[in-house]
Amino acid sequence: MLDICLLGTGGMMPLPYRWLTAMMARCDGSNLLIDCGEGTQIALKEKGWSPKPIDIICFTHYHADHISGLPGLLLTMGNAERTEPLTLIGPKGLERVVGALRTIAPELPFELKFIELSENREQITMAPYVIDAYRVNHNVVCYGYSISIPRTGRFDVDRAKSAEIPQKFWSRLQKGETIDFDGRILTPDLVLGPDRRGLKVTYCTDTRPVPVIAEYAKDADLFICEGMYGEDGKEAKAREYRHMTFYEAARLAKEAQPRQMWLTHYSPSLTRPEDFMDKVREIFPRAKAARDAWTLELEFDEE
Repeated sequence: MLDICLLGTGGMMPLPYRWLTAMMARCDGSNLLIDCGEGTQIALKEKGWSPKPIDIICFTHYHADHISGLPGLLLTMGNAERTEPLTLIGPKGLERVVGALRTIAPELPFELKFIELSENREQITMAPYVIDAYRVNHNVVCYGYSISIPRTGRFDVDRAKSAEIPQKFWSRLQKGETIDFDGRILTPDLVLGPDRRGLKVTYCTDTRPVPVIAEYAKDADLFICEGMYGEDGKEAKAREYRHMTFYEAARLAKEAQPRQMWLTHYSPSLTRPEDFMDKVREIFPRAKAARDAWTLELEFDEE
């Protein structure tokens, strides 16, 4: 199971009723955070989720509304007696940016590990997550992320027997282990059927609509996408500042066909996002105007 919480839905500045955009994923005891704007740890506290188990933080880019909450979060994690390393992922320059922010959080009881993205597309596997980072089109270097939980095929007794695999190794192979036995390398594919459909959440903010977003959002269980503006007449502003309107996001979803889409990263001037959703749903019926602390529990398909 994969738990998703959209901690905040605001862009540019936190508001009394809307925290800045950040998303938390939880799976198999491992937590992953995407972005950490001002107020993120308050949103976590309101949700009742602890920051201590966070293993990975991914940053889309380094504008303040996406990273300024990091020093306080790190201090809170340290005060919770965390000692395990924390991995930070983001565009090139990550270690320099975090180093500057840590001027006010210089001493931590855990190690920070940095993975800096430099290619247009990169894939990283950590804990239960397969993290796909893809370059989008903002006025600074910015990435979107797809977070996937793969699912192996079912154990196939006939396949194992035909490959003459000793039964004592079946369980270990089913769990993904590779075994060296009597000069022979036994691999999981010898006892498993085809991979089954896993889980996928695609997240992007601060970008113009570009084809790569729909590519990574294709058939996602959840597509969380920037909708900076819903009002008519904002198209030129969206182009100038390299953001998206509700309707541009909906057209990406129409192409990608995720199971559902949540709009997020609203302009501070956009006080009632739901007012614009009828027009959005004419383009993509499974679209929703997300609100802070929305949570979704994703489970593998029944078979």
